Amino acid sequence: MHRLAGWTGHPDMDPGVALEAMLAKCAATALSQRLHTPGLGAASTLSIAQEGDLTALITGRPLFDGVPASDSAHKLLGLWRKYGKDAPRHIHGNFALAVLDRAEHSAFLALDRIGAEKLAFAASANGLVFASQVDMVAAHPAVGATLDPQALFNYFYFYQVPAPGSIFRAVNKLLPAQWLYWRKGAVSQGFYWALAYRDEPRTDFADQAQCFHGLLRESVARSTGQDRVAAFLSGGTDSSTVSGVLKEQRGEARTYSIGFDANGFDEMEYARIAGRRFGLDMREYYLKPQDILDLVPLIARHFDEPFANESAVPTYYCARLAAAEGYRVMLAGDGGDEIFGGNERYAKQKIFEAYHLIPGPLRRGLIEPLAHLPGAHRIAPMRKLQSYIQQANIPLPERMSAYNFIYRQPLDEMFAPGFLTGLDTRQPEDWLKEVYDRADSRSYINRMLHLDLKFTLADCDLRKVAGMTEIAGIEVRYPLLDDALVEFSGETPPDWKVKGQYLRWFFKTALRGFLPDEIIDKSKHGFGLPFGLWAKEYAPLRDRIEAALTAFKRRNILQPAYIDLIRSEHMSGHATYFGKMLWLILTLEEWLAARSL
Repeated sequence: MHRLAGWTGHPDMDPGVALEAMLAKCAATALSQRLHTPGLGAASTLSIAQEGDLTALITGRPLFDGVPASDSAHKLLGLWRKYGKDAPRHIHGNFALAVLDRAEHSAFLALDRIGAEKLAFAASANGLVFASQVDMVAAHPAVGATLDPQALFNYFYFYQVPAPGSIFRAVNKLLPAQWLYWRKGAVSQGFYWALAYRDEPRTDFADQAQCFHGLLRESVARSTGQDRVAAFLSGGTDSSTVSGVLKEQRGEARTYSIGFDANGFDEMEYARIAGRRFGLDMREYYLKPQDILDLVPLIARHFDEPFANESAVPTYYCARLAAAEGYRVMLAGDGGDEIFGGNERYAKQKIFEAYHLIPGPLRRGLIEPLAHLPGAHRIAPMRKLQSYIQQANIPLPERMSAYNFIYRQPLDEMFAPGFLTGLDTRQPEDWLKEVYDRADSRSYINRMLHLDLKFTLADCDLRKVAGMTEIAGIEVRYPLLDDALVEFSGETPPDWKVKGQYLRWFFKTALRGFLPDEIIDKSKHGFGLPFGLWAKEYAPLRDRIEAALTAFKRRNILQPAYIDLIRSEHMSGHATYFGKMLWLILTLEEWLAARSL
């Protein structure tokens, strides 16, 4: 992940002190400049250009006319002079950018369409501070690193802190495809792009499949460029597709796979099926409980916010293997589920939405009274009907939140006394609804996809992959999130994404014959992690968790009795299910402790 850091305004700040404080949060070598009132810093491959009163910064892997450029910042300045705030529309790929105008006392920020990069900021009447990490922004003397209790609540809801919020009270994050303009203390924001979804059916499958094959190969070619690359291979549909196309184009492809000695978690055989089909040069590693223990403190130190996606662990060990063998770039298959309809909840919600195809008078006048006849709750099929009706009558996307771990019991029994005071416990659901409603579609399938593009992909999976590969010294690229392929997916109608209960119908049907049938027909898994099982069985990991739980009880965030209940249920009940909450607490405690908070 390539970082930038800078600010405009705040004339009372010593620029050298402020810049040093911000870049201290970035382990990479820093380059800094003083350009009048703006303070600028860069690490890794940030491109900076100055022309007169204008200064441009851009990082990531931006594409201009479909290819990377060695003078990205100069190209950005040209687009800014020509298009102003519409400049990001003419840039593709992954990027975070800033344009500072000394004469106008203004700054413009923007993030790529998918949110593969990250850009945090703190805006006030006195100035704008921005950086690729929230802790870099918080380190600026004009901002401060005060923890936000609302963000902690959101963390327990989402398992991370999604944009636009951050773990620090004064810091926010841009959303994918969002821009921000600061001028003399006034702030405006908007979106320069939105994925256009098609709701209407199509009949031209053969033509669309041919187009898809072409775009898929172009996206892999754009992602590889002239670099020596390897690929993640979980044995799932996406990683197998990317690996297969890479082999087709390069004549050889090195892949890295992770296995687990735990029933129900190991997918290595599917990776091997893909390896045999395409003739891949596979590398395998079987994860051990000690590997988790070794990585926990590294995760805590590296991520700029608390982050609790368990699959960060196998992601890191895959990338580390590749780095040890001389690779510096890897292709990941992330994104296919969120653009082509592969998450199981899409099919599940389709079952509940079917209830509303029944005319309202029939539902309310016959079915629902019948389901609630006296004594109906004592009959198993009637209890199932009652449950179905109850869930179906909750509108989307709120219905999806009903399964959240946070709602297993009343919030005041989970959180410590006084912690919820002043917090908006509806904020997570309000954010979900805002993104769901913002989708340019009438289809609930497309709206759920739009929701997952933001919360599942940008806020979670891409943060995970980018963060863990960076620790290993790897740059990651996402062929399935190529802008052209993403926009093509929007033109795929919802009944081609989820046909009946068949997930990713178009993607899988179009690739049948290329992908092995065993991979197309298998259920979804991915890089899961048997953390809950190992946390119960492996004594050193169990001891580390106990120490973290004991320390966390003193923070007055969760009820000590609730923490004890989760630990007890984990040891005596469903270890995998309750292990997720243990991982959530463990990673938060480690993150706070690593910063002496």
